[in-house]
Amino acid sequence: MNPDFLIDGADNAEMTILLAHGAGAPMDSTSMTSAAKALAAVGFRVARFEFGYMAARRTSDTRKPPPRAETLIPEYQAAVQALGATGPLIIGGKSMGGRVASMAADELSSKGLIRGLLCLGYPFHPPGKPENLRTRHLTDLKTPTLICQGTRDEFGGIDEVGAYGLSDRINILWLEDGDHDLRPRKKVSGLSAADHLATMADSARTWASRIPSRT
Repeated sequence: MNPDFLIDGADNAEMTILLAHGAGAPMDSTSMTSAAKALAAVGFRVARFEFGYMAARRTSDTRKPPPRAETLIPEYQAAVQALGATGPLIIGGKSMGGRVASMAADELSSKGLIRGLLCLGYPFHPPGKPENLRTRHLTDLKTPTLICQGTRDEFGGIDEVGAYGLSDRINILWLEDGDHDLRPRKKVSGLSAADHLATMADSARTWASRIPSRT
């Protein structure tokens, strides 16, 4: 795998964030682009990449479904190596991309390759199936983690997640009335998607600045 990267932010930024996309939308989707630009605006260098199945959709008339998340771990590891960040690196992604990153994080962290994990809309369970949890590896996760989650996310909302027994290395930023893309209903919350993205980015900057250089 030799991924192509989309880069936002200054090359000399103090810290880089590597983001993978969700199961159904590519790295240049509106949601991914907006998140990357918000993070770049607060000083991060942000790199986006695509898993092979998604990249293949750009040159094929067929639409292959996403493979099982755990089978994408080697692709994420390869992307870290290909990026070759020279400074501190945080990995993560949108939905499934963040899930894959979370499954790769502790091994990469133990090798000194990453500093932390940032998940945007973590898919704690499939929509409508709260019994099918995707949290087993999160109970003993050792990598410093920030999950940014909308309170009404159908993949795991604020009324559910508190009962999951997650690792104490995980911090959750709850965004009022946000959906799986962190977007609130303005008529309900009085907030906009841009407001939530700015809060997400500011919170990520503060969180990242507090991660020890060695964990």
